[in-house]
Amino acid sequence: MRQGNRGLGPHGRRQPRAGRREATHRHEMLHVRGRSVAWVPPLLLLLAIAVADYHTIGEFRIISWIVLVPGIAAAICGVWGTAVFGALSIITFTLVDNAWPHEFQTGLPDFILVAAGGVLATLACAVRVRGERRALHMRDVADTVRRTVLRPLPPRWGGLEHAGVYLTADAGARVGGDFYDIQPGPHGTRVLVGDVQGKGLGAVETAAVLLGTFRETGYHEPELSVVAERLEERMLRHRKYTAALGRSDGDRFATAVLLGFPADRPAAAGPGPARTRAPGSGPVEVVVFGHEPPLAVGPGGVRPLPVTGGLPLGLRELDPAPVRVHRLPLAADETLLLVTDGVTEARDAAGTFYPLAEDVARAVARDARAAEPARLAVVVRDGTLRHSGGHLNDDTTALAVRRTGGPGPNASKGDVR
Repeated sequence: MRQGNRGLGPHGRRQPRAGRREATHRHEMLHVRGRSVAWVPPLLLLLAIAVADYHTIGEFRIISWIVLVPGIAAAICGVWGTAVFGALSIITFTLVDNAWPHEFQTGLPDFILVAAGGVLATLACAVRVRGERRALHMRDVADTVRRTVLRPLPPRWGGLEHAGVYLTADAGARVGGDFYDIQPGPHGTRVLVGDVQGKGLGAVETAAVLLGTFRETGYHEPELSVVAERLEERMLRHRKYTAALGRSDGDRFATAVLLGFPADRPAAAGPGPARTRAPGSGPVEVVVFGHEPPLAVGPGGVRPLPVTGGLPLGLRELDPAPVRVHRLPLAADETLLLVTDGVTEARDAAGTFYPLAEDVARAVARDARAAEPARLAVVVRDGTLRHSGGHLNDDTTALAVRRTGGPGPNASKGDVR
């Protein structure tokens, strides 16, 4: 579930944000029951000016104000609609100005003004429409990049129930430096959430590089520590590549959390009673790269996982110690909540940080179902936007995952995207 931008994102749940054309096709907001009524305002203005001119006396005539009609049409109608209103303005001006030959007439100068206004308005409308089409094309490109970096995930993917929120600080950017993904494989299901330092296309490129590495190694490598090592190596290689190109982002790094939900293995035969565990329960493996540790959210409350954070990806040379994998118990009814600093560092008008754990705990206390991934994602989204007043200073991502209690329909070895 992602997000541009103001709600649940691309993982199959509705995101309450502006529609694809709303930002660039302003005239399409003027719809009634699916039919465009963009032509109504300029038509009403044309009639109002003609009627008002009829009631003027003496040398005070306002019929020349009809030049405003094609100008209004240029802002909300299409090119042909604007041209039609330009022609209607000229015709109406001519008829009204000559309707009473014994009265004062505005004459040829105002006729030229109305005609020129119609032509210029039509040209301006053509420029606007071309710009809108270009903006739509760029938005399509951005959407393609977003789907590539943050691919849509099937429901209950890899035996996990999941829900995500992705909000970009720039609502028009559609995608930023935050990233996440879920990769099932023969050794279990792996989850990655991270935040690339900096902004712009360089951050998006780095996120795509890390996600590509995660999707391959997360599937093939049996040990989560090896997946973590591969991510670090890929980040260092990418930094060397960008530095060799002479780019200014050669020192970029990324914070991240890597989770592993090990595949169930059949117990070895031997004496003694077989040990079983509740469906959906079991350990979770966690590696933290300078990131906020996950929160375990259940009907009983909220608890941070007791993990110590290592250095961000790309800064391994500062501490070459081996990657530490934390193996922790997780109850069947607990959801893991992972967020980027866009959530934890969201500020209100007084500069106070968003109290994520407290807000989630209150939501769960009011309704235990708030611990479910889909509801939990909404709690984080609404709480972040409410606390910040809708003004995000950084890309904001939250991912909630919980075991489904079984392998799920997409958890088989052959299911790879």
